[in-house]
Amino acid sequence: MMLVSSCLAGMKVRYNGTDRLDERIRQLVQEKKAIMVCPELLGGFQTPRPPAEIVGGTGEDVLDGRAKVINKFGHDVTDMYVAGAMKTLQTAQEVGATTVVLKENSPSCGSSEIYNGSFSGEKRAGAGVTTALLRRNGIRVLSEEKMAEAIRDHFE
Repeated sequence: MMLVSSCLAGMKVRYNGTDRLDERIRQLVQEKKAIMVCPELLGGFQTPRPPAEIVGGTGEDVLDGRAKVINKFGHDVTDMYVAGAMKTLQTAQEVGATTVVLKENSPSCGSSEIYNGSFSGEKRAGAGVTTALLRRNGIRVLSEEKMAEAIRDHFE
């Protein structure tokens, strides 16, 4: 079984109430080959919500207490991001997921790039909080940009 970001399957759960539908991912969910998760909703956020970015590092740094997740209004929402990551990990372990496809650039889900914490639209190399936690626990995380690779490796 594979886990996928709910927004990539067409659910309107992004911070601004939109989705980032990827038809390949929707099809995997419809075929019951993938289960949708939204770490931010699992952490207690609602939709819509203020955008947030990691300040002072990456998801790894957040997990290690060296960085925080701050929303656009300056509120520290780190605990909710960590809680969502923990629940996502629990779900992955319960269903035996070895591969997870998450939305690139997100402070939760980014797998190779995240926004740099300045709310300027600039990105930096790094992983989000959920991706960092899943990887620490031996679970492969890819972005939707690597979806073909994930499908090939997981289902063929």
